[in-house]
Amino acid sequence: MLSLRKGSGIMFEIKKLKFKHILQIDHLMIDRQITCLIGPSGSGKTTLLRMLNRLNEAEEGSIYFNGVDIKEMHPIKLRRKIIMLGQTPILYPGTIADNLQIGLRLSEQPLADENRLRAYLDKVGLHKELSDTCEKLSGGEKQRLCLARVLLMDADVYLADEPSSALDKETESFVIDNLVTFVKEHDKQLVMVTHSAEIAQRYPHGLLELAQGGCRGYVYE
Repeated sequence: MLSLRKGSGIMFEIKKLKFKHILQIDHLMIDRQITCLIGPSGSGKTTLLRMLNRLNEAEEGSIYFNGVDIKEMHPIKLRRKIIMLGQTPILYPGTIADNLQIGLRLSEQPLADENRLRAYLDKVGLHKELSDTCEKLSGGEKQRLCLARVLLMDADVYLADEPSSALDKETESFVIDNLVTFVKEHDKQLVMVTHSAEIAQRYPHGLLELAQGGCRGYVYE
């Protein structure tokens, strides 16, 4: 078993996990506040991330979230607590306000008032009107809007699959720094996939290395 130092009090425990030929993890606990999944392409980083909120289902084994097998949790309720921010910004037809609210709608949470929506746009540095459409947003602005949307959902855990991989370094740092700051200020947990050595080096005690379908464990204790 991989025994890890406690972080935010939020914990995943993985037992006898198998998924196709991609992953085979005997026993792993993820309980650090900031965890970076690292490893070569094809090692299963994104697959593992997607399994933490049941976007992928295990063929064998179990994943426990705070002691509860996630297979026993309703998917919508699970995804209220564990939210993913993906590589490619996903926007929906309509206004900026519509795109901020849709995460709350899909997770069946109460909608936010305009003051709260504006506060989250300010938080991510997106200086747009709520009534603006999303059609002319740049790539960086789209990712900031998606970041505001997931932060607004106030989850327990944020899963980030290289959320800034296609962006410039300044926007990449902005997205990651804002995620980390939010997580620390609100006692949440962040698990992120990164190929960036620069980002990974910021969190040397939270590097979890995957290779050849297995997990080597945290690189630095």
